[in-house]
Order: sequence, then structure tokens, then C-alpha cells
Amino acid sequence: MKPAVLVCRAVFPDIVDRLRAHFDVETNEADVVWTRAELIAHLQGKAGVFVTGTQPIDAALLDACPELRAVCSMAVGYNNIDVPACTARGVLVSNAPDVLTETTADFGFALMMAAARRIAESEHYLRSGAWTKWSVDAFAGTDVHGATLGVLGMGRIGQAIARRGALGFGMKVIYHNRSRLDAAIEAELGARWVDKATLLRESDHLVIVVPYSAASHHLVGAAELALMKPTATLTNIARGGIVDDAALAQALRERRIAAAGLDVFEGEPAVHPELLTVPNVVLTPHIASASLPTRRAMANLAVDNLLAALGAGEHAGRPPTPLNPEVLG
Repeated sequence: MKPAVLVCRAVFPDIVDRLRAHFDVETNEADVVWTRAELIAHLQGKAGVFVTGTQPIDAALLDACPELRAVCSMAVGYNNIDVPACTARGVLVSNAPDVLTETTADFGFALMMAAARRIAESEHYLRSGAWTKWSVDAFAGTDVHGATLGVLGMGRIGQAIARRGALGFGMKVIYHNRSRLDAAIEAELGARWVDKATLLRESDHLVIVVPYSAASHHLVGAAELALMKPTATLTNIARGGIVDDAALAQALRERRIAAAGLDVFEGEPAVHPELLTVPNVVLTPHIASASLPTRRAMANLAVDNLLAALGAGEHAGRPPTPLNPEVLG
């Protein structure tokens, strides 16, 4: 009998077919967002699960699904998965780094530019029929070229954003990270490490790309926003909860910062209602990696990991991107 696996959300059918050659596959073609109890019910008897960035996998769920041996995500972030709990139970966890770096950086830069140049705000004005004449200062925003780009979190995506700013737009790049990059990488990016307070004070455009954890919850809140320039923009493409959305909405309403671009939110898909009423914010529904080639690459990598973790496919026994490779021993 083939091992059974679960695919938690609707995914490209031809990619799911790669699993069918080796496993009994249960899919979620209706793309229903299951409750926790429903997820546990669907996981009964499953050796592996293909997840996105939202299904919560914790110790209690693992104890309720004792046959589970692999949790493979098509996302790069994995704050929805308790990796130590999986490791303690011998469950392999994988994510999908690298394949979405450039696409996500493209989107982050686009979102930052849209906020800086008031693109969404001016489009809404035009669509409403309010535009009746041209004027000198209508929707005058802030420049991107030559400005200071601040990157909070200088991993793969942060470095890709810094590269776009420095090489494409002649921006001065500063960054804050828990640890400094190698001097050679700093030189390549033209980037300078600064402490967090300096980053907030000096950035014309702040882009947030840190992973979410308990330590990074509300990493940018009211106190941090108060350090920023009134002409500055903030862009969050990391995870909801890193920014205090209520504090940000208030800062935007009071024009204590100029604008923001947000792709992620606390408690998404719910959005803080105050963010929906301020004009100087660009809001997108967690789509930074949403190009078709990239989403396919993410799904294929999750399948590669699931096949390998359960002893099938060309990488059998050697998942490409494990988060806890020690369980493979």
C-alpha cells in the first residue's frame, strides 16, 4: 500500500500529479480554509503533508496525528510550524527558500515605490471622478532615486532589495540585522550596518524583511515609528505582527510618516479596520511571491522535499531544503 499524503490547499494539478505516482494523495480542490479540528481529521493516517504558510502545525496536532513523518511547506517563512516539536517526534520539516527571493524583492521594491509616489492614492482619486485639473503639487510624493534605503533584516530578500536600490536607483543603503554581513557582501551592496534606532531615524524608505518570531513581534511599534522622518515610508513584506498595525495606522493618519506599503497583516486575512480608512497606505493581500513561475517553483520544491522525506523521487532520503536535517539520521 502506498503511503498517504495530504495537500492542504488547491495547488497546480500537474505538480500534485508528481505525488500521485508514489502516494495516495488527498487534495483540497475546493481550497477550503480548514479549521484546526478539520485539519487534524484530514491528517489521520497521513505520512506527509504539503502545507502553505498558514496551516498551524504544533505539538498537540502532531500528537493527534502520530503517523505523520514529514511536513513540507511551499513558503519560506515557517512561523506556523513548531520545528522543535516536529524534531522531538522525528518529523521532517522543510521550507522553500531561494526560489522566491528575486520575485519577492521585485514586489517589495514595487510596493515601496507605490507608497513613495502615492500611486494607489492617486488612482483612487482618478477613479472616483475627482480629477478635474492638473496642479503643481497634486499627489507630490517623495523621491526614491538617491534616497536612503533602510533594510530591517538583511537575509536573502533583504540583500536583493538592497541590490536593487544601490545599483538601480543610486540609493544609499543602510541596514540592521542581528549580525553584520561579511565585509565583502557589504561592499558589493554598498550597504552600511547601523543600530536599529539609527536605521529608523535615517531611512527615507524603510523595508522590513525579518522573519517572524516571538522576539520580533511588534518589532516596529509606536516608539519606533516616532523615530522615523515625517517624510519617510515603511514597507512590510515580512510577516504580519512584526509591525504594530494599530500604531502604524495612527502614525499614517497623523502624517507622522508619509506613507506605507503593506503586503502582510496581523491576523490576516483580517486587516486592521483603521488601515482601511487612511489614504496614504498601499494594501495588497500577501502576494509578494505571486508570479506564476515562482509559485510553481515553490510548489515543486515542496513536492521534492515531500517525495524525498518519504523515500521517493530523485532525492530519496535527501530532502533539498530541510529545516531539521537531524531527524534524517
